[in-house]
Amino acid sequence: MKRLYVLISDKLDPVYGCVQGGHAVAEYLLENKDTQTWNNNYLIYLYADIDKWINRLSRMKLKFSVFTEPDLGNIPTAIAIESDGRLFRNLKLVA
Repeated sequence: MKRLYVLISDKLDPVYGCVQGGHAVAEYLLENKDTQTWNNNYLIYLYADIDKWINRLSRMKLKFSVFTEPDLGNIPTAIAIESDGRLFRNLKLVA
């Protein structure tokens, strides 16, 4: 079963990171409105090194969305991706 995983920068405060994650979810839905299969069942927020994961997911040719925050100089702050989660099993859950 595919879930929507949201990777937020491990450099951000959890509350601010979750806001960034919300933007990544919105970006994902806008970019994939015709192909996404996520139906609002599971939404999982994880801490991650965003730059590392952008590179890794790109090399794997996986479809994902990145949110860049204008107030932080347009750095990537969060990623949203549909997945079964196996890739992310070693990442820490945002609590």
